[in-house]
Amino acid sequence: MWIVFIAIILGTAVLLSWPLGKAMTWAMNPGGKIGGVRGGAERLFEKSAGKVIAKEQTWKEYVLSMLLFNGFMFLVVFAILAMQQVLPLNPDVKGALSPDLIFHTVASFTSNTNLQHYSGEVSLSYFSQIFGLMWLQFVSAATGIAALTALARGLAGKTLLGNFYRDLMRATFLVLPPLAVAVAVFLLLGGVPMTLQGSATVKTLEGVLQTIARGPVAAFVAIKQLGTNGGGFFGPNSAHPFENPSFFTNIVECLSIILIPMASVWMFGRITGRMRHAVIVFAVMSVLLVGTVGLAVHFESVPTAAFSGLPIQATGNLEGKELRFGSAAGPLWGTLTTATSNGSVDSMHDSFNPLTGLIPLAGMWLNVTFGGVGVGLINMFLYIIVGVFICGMMVGRTPEYFNRKVETREMKLALLTLLIHPLFILGGTALFALTPWGASTVHNPGAHGFTEILYEFSSAAANNGSGFEGLGDNTVPWNVATGIIMLLARFVPIILPLAIAGALAAKKPAPETTGTLRTDAFLFGMVILGSVVFIGALLFLPVAVLGPIAEHLAAGL
Repeated sequence: MWIVFIAIILGTAVLLSWPLGKAMTWAMNPGGKIGGVRGGAERLFEKSAGKVIAKEQTWKEYVLSMLLFNGFMFLVVFAILAMQQVLPLNPDVKGALSPDLIFHTVASFTSNTNLQHYSGEVSLSYFSQIFGLMWLQFVSAATGIAALTALARGLAGKTLLGNFYRDLMRATFLVLPPLAVAVAVFLLLGGVPMTLQGSATVKTLEGVLQTIARGPVAAFVAIKQLGTNGGGFFGPNSAHPFENPSFFTNIVECLSIILIPMASVWMFGRITGRMRHAVIVFAVMSVLLVGTVGLAVHFESVPTAAFSGLPIQATGNLEGKELRFGSAAGPLWGTLTTATSNGSVDSMHDSFNPLTGLIPLAGMWLNVTFGGVGVGLINMFLYIIVGVFICGMMVGRTPEYFNRKVETREMKLALLTLLIHPLFILGGTALFALTPWGASTVHNPGAHGFTEILYEFSSAAANNGSGFEGLGDNTVPWNVATGIIMLLARFVPIILPLAIAGALAAKKPAPETTGTLRTDAFLFGMVILGSVVFIGALLFLPVAVLGPIAEHLAAGL
């Protein structure tokens, strides 16, 4: 049955991604003379933003605008969280947060990571949740869509990549809200609460008074999943019955996690005019996704070592799972959420079998299996450049991508971007594993405790936001270190690929010959897949052996 369950979710997402890709292209890169409703939206944008969106921008201007806007977002939400105790919509009288936790939280949501070192229902007011964090979930996702749109224009040969502010408004108002409203309605129908009233006080069957947190949950969860944000309204995230009450809402949320990342590939193909190339990229990503989902479900079908020899072992590992959703739902969600940099959870990753826990780690290490909204395909672009370069060198000719020569400058930028990712993960893990900053916060000894530290830095560097949750990570060192990494890991891998696209666009197109490597063929797909797998293995296999693999061998599973 679990195969049918997984096939329904992945198959439906693939089918819906095609028309959504067309709609996203219509919204983000309409082209030609724009009329009707679409033209009215553009005129509204121009009236509201004025001259700031009128000028077409080079890649440097585009990047500068992106950094300025995100810096503005950071400051505004920092102020909101710092003053939440005096702002409205605080019926439960939430108090002030520590400065380091505010920095970490704002960095997390600005960078589309949503790594949470707090429980929302305990720490934040409704005003902070709606006008601070939920607003960031819209505009940070829109930033990723805008960046992918600009990259696609550059690869299509345009030296002017558009205007960041116009693209941001297109994504914020034309792409995300219609989808978020639709998903929120489905969640409401499934029983997710949506209210501005304070916590409810009820009397249990035992006659004890209990305070039950609630709030505008449906709206928050909808954009959390669609924007590959992942930040939960409640501490347990989508394992909480108010965020994810039923099997129906679990399917809706799984679809929402993967939908826009899949559609982004089709939008990229339409903007570049290379749909056959997009099909190859989509196929490679799908192979990686299906393979990792299958492995995760298989590894989790083995019972946890604590139940070895007991009758319950025939049911697989049920520890940390929501039994409402079935045993396969946990590893499926865990794979989807880390393949797409979503980071939400419907089970506890810390309770996965060791090799199952390796799958989410691998998803964050590779960071290209559809990936985050917009940025997943930007990360895949780096592997494509490396693969093209390797193939060119093998046949003794200058490598080309979309009829533009890939030369030393482009390769340096691509390799620098690829190496920054393991630097953040491995460097941070080594530092915190060797010092009291991390060692004193680990609640599990040995390889599992090491994996918890490794997972936290992997999550921060991949802008994912999920956690093994075995750490006491709400400390000043953890908040500051992961906050800085989240910001750098968000913007450096956007800036440098845009620089590559700008450099390629400025080059004269090279005519195709019989020696040109075709980017729309099966062979090219194998080159990309091989580049992702082998480079990923070279970078991260040693640390995987020290963590999950060592734990698996020690447990004898």
